[in-house]
Amino acid sequence: MRDPLNDSYYIASAGECAADAPLMSDIKADICIIGGGFTGLSAAVACAEAGFDVVLLESEQIGFAASGRNGGQMIPGFNMAATDLIKLVGEDVGQQLCHLAMSARDRVHARIERHNIDCDLQHGHIHLAAKKNDFAYLEDEVAFSDRLLGVGEAVLVAPTDIDRYVNVSGYHGGVYVPKGGHLHPLKYARGLKRAAKSAGARIFEGSRAASITEGEKVVVRTISGSVTARYVFLACDAETGDLAPKAGRYTMPVLNYIIATEPLGEERARALIPSNAAVSDSKFVLNYFRLSADNRLLFAGGEKYTPKPPEDIAAFVRPYMLKLFPQLLDTRIDYAWGGTVGITVNRLPHIGREGNKLFAHGYSGQGVLLTTLVGEVLAEMLKGDSRNFNLFEKIPHRAFPGGKLLRTPTYVAGMLYSAMMDRL
Repeated sequence: MRDPLNDSYYIASAGECAADAPLMSDIKADICIIGGGFTGLSAAVACAEAGFDVVLLESEQIGFAASGRNGGQMIPGFNMAATDLIKLVGEDVGQQLCHLAMSARDRVHARIERHNIDCDLQHGHIHLAAKKNDFAYLEDEVAFSDRLLGVGEAVLVAPTDIDRYVNVSGYHGGVYVPKGGHLHPLKYARGLKRAAKSAGARIFEGSRAASITEGEKVVVRTISGSVTARYVFLACDAETGDLAPKAGRYTMPVLNYIIATEPLGEERARALIPSNAAVSDSKFVLNYFRLSADNRLLFAGGEKYTPKPPEDIAAFVRPYMLKLFPQLLDTRIDYAWGGTVGITVNRLPHIGREGNKLFAHGYSGQGVLLTTLVGEVLAEMLKGDSRNFNLFEKIPHRAFPGGKLLRTPTYVAGMLYSAMMDRL
C-alpha cells in the first residue's frame, strides 16, 4: 500500500541507499548531532573535517523528513527582505547577516563540487509578484540589494518579460536571481551523508534520541544505547520541541504538499518554464514549482491547517497547479507527498545555545541553502571563531504564544487571516 505522505518522486528517483545500523552501545564523542537532515549532515561534515569526533543520530533514515521531501528550491538569503532585516537588527548587523546568508549558495555549490554529489543541480530562481504593490516592494528591494551586495545579484523582471522565465499569467513582475537554483534534495542529503562518513563521522540510523541529560558533559540516550559528548547539537527543525521544549516554543510545524506530474518531454516542459529556474510567488500561502531532471513539473500550492494530511494529496494540490497551468488538465499525476516545515514568527532561523546544548531550526522555507551555512558556522564556533554564530544569535525572536496546547490554534487563526488577504 502506498503511504500518502511518503509517495515521493525523490524516493522513487534517488535509487537504493543502504541504511546504517542503529546505535547499540554506549559511546563517546566530541559532539553528538541529533537529526539527519541538511543541518545535521552539514554540521557532521564540517565538524568532522575540523577534527572533531562526531556522532550523528537519525530517528528514521537520512533525509527522511523535510530535507528529503522539500521543493528543492535554492533561494539565496533569508525569508525576510534585506530592508526589513536591517530595520530589525540595525544596519551593521543586518548587512553582515545579508552577506553571510548570500554566502550560503557558494558554500552549497562548493560542497557539491568537492564531494562529487550528483543532485540534478540547476541555476536560477524567480520570485513572482502576486500583487502590484508586491512588485513595487520588489523594486525597492532590488535597488537596495544592488547597493548592499553588488549589481547583478538580483534582476528586476517587468510584467511583460515574465514569459522569458515562466509561462504563467496573472502576475505583476518579479525578481530573477541567477545565483538561485534547484536540486534533488534527497540526492543532496545522501551525498552529504557519504561526505560525513568519509570525513570520519559515525552515523546511526533508526536511532531516535529519547532523552538528553545535561551536565559537564551531555548524555543522549536512545532505546538501545547512549552518546556522552562535550556538546549536543539539535538539528531536528520541527521536532526540536520534543527534546528542548524551551527552544521548541520558537518554531511551528506546518504541513506542506507537493505533486509530480508524469514526464512531459523536454519541449513541453520548457514551454512551461523556459528558463528552467525554480519559481515561487509572493502570496502568503505561496505557490512554488520547478522542473525535474526528467522533465516533470514538481508543484506545491494550497493551504491546510490540520495535522492530518488530505485523503488524496494529488486531488488537493492539483487545482492550484491547473490555475497556473490549465494546459496540464489531462496530465497524469505520478507522485504526491507531504512533509513538515519549521517556521518562526519572523521567518528567520532560530539559532543559539543553552550551555553545551546547541540548536538550529525554523528556516521557514529557506533551508536548502541556509542549512549548509549553519553547519559550517557551527564548526567555526567549536574551533573558537564564534563571530558568525554570534551574528545569528543577535536576531531577536518571539515564541509562538499560547504554549504547546494553544500554539497551533493561534497560528491557524493567523494563517486563515493571511490566506483571506491573499484572496482579497
